[in-house]
Amino acid sequence: MASAPTRVLILGTAESCASAIEVLHAQDPLGRLCEVVGIAVADRTGGGSEGGGGSGGGIDLPQTTLEGLDGFSREHPFDVGLICLPSAMTRVAGRARAALKAVGVPARTLPLLGDVLDGADGGGRGVSLDQIDLLGLVGRASRPIDRALAMEAVGGKRVMITGAGGSIGSEIARICARFSPSELILMDRSDNALFEIDRQLARIAPGVRRKVVLHDVVDSDSTLRRMVELRPEVIFHAAAHKHVPLMEDHPAAAVNNNLFGTKSVADAALSTGAERFVMISTDKAVNPTSVMGATKRLAELYVRSLNSEKRTRFSLVRFGNVLGSACSVLPIWASQISEGGPLTVTHPEMTRYFMTIPEAAALVIQASTIGGDAPFADRREVFVLDMGEPVSILGLACRFVETLGLEPVIEEDGESRGIVPRPGRVPVRIVFSGVRPGEKLYEELSYSAEDLEPTLVPGVMAWSGERPERAEIARMVADLSGVRGTDDRETVLRAIARHVPGFARVRAEATVREAEEAEISVHPPNKGSVQHAA
Repeated sequence: MASAPTRVLILGTAESCASAIEVLHAQDPLGRLCEVVGIAVADRTGGGSEGGGGSGGGIDLPQTTLEGLDGFSREHPFDVGLICLPSAMTRVAGRARAALKAVGVPARTLPLLGDVLDGADGGGRGVSLDQIDLLGLVGRASRPIDRALAMEAVGGKRVMITGAGGSIGSEIARICARFSPSELILMDRSDNALFEIDRQLARIAPGVRRKVVLHDVVDSDSTLRRMVELRPEVIFHAAAHKHVPLMEDHPAAAVNNNLFGTKSVADAALSTGAERFVMISTDKAVNPTSVMGATKRLAELYVRSLNSEKRTRFSLVRFGNVLGSACSVLPIWASQISEGGPLTVTHPEMTRYFMTIPEAAALVIQASTIGGDAPFADRREVFVLDMGEPVSILGLACRFVETLGLEPVIEEDGESRGIVPRPGRVPVRIVFSGVRPGEKLYEELSYSAEDLEPTLVPGVMAWSGERPERAEIARMVADLSGVRGTDDRETVLRAIARHVPGFARVRAEATVREAEEAEISVHPPNKGSVQHAA
């Protein structure tokens, strides 16, 4: 007597479940091997009625969710759970396996064709940014590093990197290690980050002498003692608070780290006779609308004020967003995809300048050599990396989703923008989350008064204008010193605004806008009177 067919529950997105049913039917048209008893929609984008019958997604089978699997299994017993999900959705697959284990049913995997062709057939590798052509996402060719310039910058030098465990700082360290520094001094206040970059360098550059320094640069007395002991010749200052929304709520911390942390290291560089000090800055310091950008602007002003007839050469390198850095947009999107979506984009018109981490770090190192033979009075000190054209964040999100073999579906006000997923592609929703406090729709790399000129280093432009008055900078430092320890957010914001032209106006406009939005949320307009742009 023939054995009864295996009862199968398919777990996946609505689309991948439909594909799995087609595959099973093609291979077992008479249902002798297996009987599909239902589907469990395992992503956040799918439909399906809790434990009921129904035909959501065009599937005329009983449907449930992962959360409803226990009750569903009692009403519709099954022998095997067949997980059919894109390999990028690792966390969703993990939840599906856990749900099956909870009801005592074994899990099996049915890979999607796209994953099989990509060599990811059920391996659960998830989204690996290392496997993605990041420059291809922003439509730009790679820039090879000028090895002679890199050797000139760090070869035979004692090189210190603050924030050495961060995305940019660690990449600067990795690149420097390739060009024979006499010593690499890795400074960071995060023990985990410091341990990781030291471990990497021990593996990839075992012959390079390293000194690991667990230290918070905000402590100026300790910073000076450390640098008197270490005597770095070249300093790349990458330590900073960088997260825009977080700094909106913690402006005193931003002042402390971004301004006074920079001041601490720069003053010590001057006192110990370092050859070069290079501050890593950001496009958000140009006409800043955020606390993070404004405090980086304050740091820029302080660093530029130090250039004089002294031995140390101070400069800053300004660039935009880096692709793939910790907590930047791509890792966030990768995490959202692993959860099944949706991807969040703040605004459909938002643009940003982008560069890869290795590209930015290499240009920072090369830029540090510019103007070394010129008199101090003639030296250019503000360097801006050529970031190419600004990139649409929405377009970047769509290309990122497509790179993973998935189908982007843009959703606004709960409705899709008329996009029909291609056959065989699992859709991933893209939703708009709204511009956060301090964010701009677009960024600028330079002020209008900064007349940028090309340099001998391709991809680096330079500007040298009138330096800030030392007396004005001294007043700025004294004023902001008084708010370093306060918890009064408005007091700190007023102090910042006194020294960053335009920041007070921007904050006032933001306050009015937030009040208007709050009023609208309390008293929404009549929907019949609202007109939507095409």
